[in-house]
Amino acid sequence: MSAVDNSPLPEGVLRTTVDIPGGPLAVLDTGTPERGTVVMVPGFTGSKEDFRLLVKPVADAGFRVVAIDQRGQHESDGPDDEAAYGVEVLGSDLLHVVKALGDGPVHLVGHSFGGLVGRAAVLQEPSAFRSFVLMGSGPAALTGGRADVMPFMRAILLEGGVHAVWEASLQLPPRSDKPPVSDDVLAFLKDRMLGNTPASLLGTGQALITEPDRVAELKATGIRCHVMFGEQDDAWSPETQTEMAERLGCGVSVIEGAWHSPAAENPPATAAALLAFLTA
Repeated sequence: MSAVDNSPLPEGVLRTTVDIPGGPLAVLDTGTPERGTVVMVPGFTGSKEDFRLLVKPVADAGFRVVAIDQRGQHESDGPDDEAAYGVEVLGSDLLHVVKALGDGPVHLVGHSFGGLVGRAAVLQEPSAFRSFVLMGSGPAALTGGRADVMPFMRAILLEGGVHAVWEASLQLPPRSDKPPVSDDVLAFLKDRMLGNTPASLLGTGQALITEPDRVAELKATGIRCHVMFGEQDDAWSPETQTEMAERLGCGVSVIEGAWHSPAAENPPATAAALLAFLTA
């Protein structure tokens, strides 16, 4: 879950939808590209708003930015079928988004679970992408403390629905090294959580803890990659992500003062690192 800035969107950033065969997806869109298009994909329980503070600086550099809600996530509808939320299906959705935008091959940014979805899309059709940034994402299934919580969340979801999951999340002890979440952001996070379809949380949650290691396949595509993460990431460890970058033969950006969501926790440094890669 990300601590999302909840202030109004910057001027020129539109809330709209992209129509794909599985149904319209809610997006933030900055319009016509000059230097190419960047598509941003959020992670588990996330949303397009995770990138809201990256959109303007990247757009100001001449890129069209399109940040999406995946199917069943926040403001995008989705089917009531857990099987409809695996990484291959979501990767196909992402390819349909790219084709619907009509801007040719795009730059791709995938945060956390969105990185696994982005990887599935790249493996399905490498020619649809110019580059790929894995942000706070890993080589395979999530492990560690966050993964240990998933079976309990699944049981709560099946028993009491999405609202019960939200209430349970409030019982988790906050990290003492992170700033507190403001009331307005907490209200947004609640609305966002309740906007998820139960099937999407079940399906994406299961996919998150069962994804195989496909780093070698990604490297074989030849696509230009970059790995980026907060210096205190508590999902996939910095060491795990650094090792993934070594296997990919790509660069690494470590975002100071950030945890698992650098786009929300240190947006200036994240935007600078992203633009350095995109414009290299």
